Amino acid sequence: MAVTEKLVDPMKNLRNWKKGDPCTFNWTGVICSDNLGSDGYFHVQELQLLNMNLSGTLAPELGQLSHLRSLDVMWNELTGSIPKEIGHISTLRLLLLNGNKLSGSLPEELGYLSNLNRLQIDENNISGQIPKAYANLGSVQHLHFNNNSLSGQIPPELSQLSTLVHLLLDSNNFSGYLPPEFSNIPDLAILQLDNNNFNGSDIPASYGNFSRLAKLSLRNCSLQGAVPDLSRISSLRYLDLSWNNLTGPIPSNKLSENMTTIDLSDNQLNGSIPGSFSDLPSLQELSVKNNLLTGPVPTNIWQNMSFSTSAKLTLDLRNNSFSSIQGHLNPPVNVTLRLGGNPVCNNANLLNLSLFCGSESGEMPTYLNNSPVQCRTQECPTDGFYEYIPASPVPCFCAAPLRIGYRLKSPSFSYFPPYIQPFEVYMTSSLNLSLYQMSIDTYSWEKGRLWMYLKLFPSIDNKSSHAFDNSEVKRIRDFYSSWKFHRNDVFGPYELLNFTLLGPYEERNLENESKGIRMGTLLAIVGAGVACAVALSAVVTILITRRHARHQLAMSRKRFSSRVSMKIDGVKNFTFKEMALATDNFNSSTQVGQGGYGKVYKGTLSDKTVVAIKRAEEGSLQGQNEFLTEIKLLSRLHHRNLVSLVGYCDEEGEQMLVYEFMPNGTLRDWLSGEYGSSVRHDVLSNRR
Repeated sequence: MAVTEKLVDPMKNLRNWKKGDPCTFNWTGVICSDNLGSDGYFHVQELQLLNMNLSGTLAPELGQLSHLRSLDVMWNELTGSIPKEIGHISTLRLLLLNGNKLSGSLPEELGYLSNLNRLQIDENNISGQIPKAYANLGSVQHLHFNNNSLSGQIPPELSQLSTLVHLLLDSNNFSGYLPPEFSNIPDLAILQLDNNNFNGSDIPASYGNFSRLAKLSLRNCSLQGAVPDLSRISSLRYLDLSWNNLTGPIPSNKLSENMTTIDLSDNQLNGSIPGSFSDLPSLQELSVKNNLLTGPVPTNIWQNMSFSTSAKLTLDLRNNSFSSIQGHLNPPVNVTLRLGGNPVCNNANLLNLSLFCGSESGEMPTYLNNSPVQCRTQECPTDGFYEYIPASPVPCFCAAPLRIGYRLKSPSFSYFPPYIQPFEVYMTSSLNLSLYQMSIDTYSWEKGRLWMYLKLFPSIDNKSSHAFDNSEVKRIRDFYSSWKFHRNDVFGPYELLNFTLLGPYEERNLENESKGIRMGTLLAIVGAGVACAVALSAVVTILITRRHARHQLAMSRKRFSSRVSMKIDGVKNFTFKEMALATDNFNSSTQVGQGGYGKVYKGTLSDKTVVAIKRAEEGSLQGQNEFLTEIKLLSRLHHRNLVSLVGYCDEEGEQMLVYEFMPNGTLRDWLSGEYGSSVRHDVLSNRR
């Protein structure tokens, strides 16, 4: 009760938190032990409050849940500080606070959670230093502190964490030096420190001694000195040292054959491209743009590779001093070569050279063609909740999928298609599902993170059921929310963005199974039942009256909407249901902006069109005539520098405008270097 008093719950997700015992009355998000404890009670073991649009603060009384194993409040709007009392929960294994607006410093008391496996505070406003006491987290494997305002020296004492696998500290305000002792962490697979300021520190030579490192990312860290020799790290796949002040030549020793990505761009490196780069069979991206490199462009980088149909290689060599081509300039279609800004581009005698000296365009989100062919639409319900299983062994099998928002936080590759099938095998084998039961509907890259929209389908073996049963839905949800997928250094750490229950799953209760009710509780229920019987007829009368009124209002609104849609050509009248499906029920993970009008969401329509949906907040709602006038005005505006109005929604008391979506971030992101240097150079060139 103390916890709920500190929370603001506008969507009424926790409306049953005042009814009876949390365990026996199946409170939303409360998972309890299956058996009675020695004290005669069930005990709360998990709080799963992911993505419930909760605001308010975390109550210090959380520290009294002495049997708690998992505290998950990811992707809400929580403010205030992290209660130090959480450090008293010795049983805690998962502390998941990311994606909120928490502030203040990290409590030192959290450093004594001896059973903690995962601590995620990323994407908050946490400030101050990392307490040295966190070196006592003897079981921790995942520290995700990225995208905060943490500062000071990264404690070298963290090197004592012998079980640590992922250390994500990027996008903070850390300073000082890079602790050379980190190379002693035996199982560390990902070290990500991008976007900090290490004040001209060198990259320690000891970083060449990591035993299991798969990804080293030190982008934009104000580092200087030489690129260290990392050739002894046989597990290394991904290296990003871009946007620093590194000098000298690129080490000539051969890197791991597993390398997919090498980004050394925007430094002051000199010399030539090492010949060892021509013997990296898994390479997907090599970027050395904006350096001082010289010599020939080595064409054997791609000539020595054998490409599958899904493979791709991008070579970005722009803005150096390459003066010639070594070999024949005829890369296959799988290879993208960028040479602009090099002296070699002035050689008019080289065949095909102009193809590689121009500018390139940005990439759009990718939608996979998972639609089965030759299936009659009328045989599958058209409400958006059921669809044909794309890879079903039984043709045109209609089922209701589970829809899951999922993100790889630090994958060890830069191009996804060659890894799609291995990823699907990894997912389905872990979940004990058949391969056909999973479909990747959409995926896109967001600042080095891979966002995707997954659909999981029920088995075709049970012909009478076209949806998962309750136990399967709960099992799958718990698998994602409890981080039970086995370690995979290729795909790296992941996070669950949403697990939206729609259609046949919407009204299901996935919390605790019914537990024995004590005699006192039973007597209270009987007494309450007698009282309820007295008031039942009055309540029924009120409900019928209200339902009739809502029905009349809905019919009126529907008639109004149909008249509007007939009057405006080229502008679609969307239903509220279509908008909810497009945005995972207006999930906060799909929010891309906010202004005086309301919030803006990224949505995917049923035809795979990506749109921006502006949803008016209650204080911004207009009258119907004013809203109609605005739609008419916007529908007449057409210009190549203005986004077009796709449609609108005026149902269920809502006012939404639907625009075409611009995928490449904000102007501020581009000018601040979040998306690289190319646009900043272009802007400066245009100004000149």
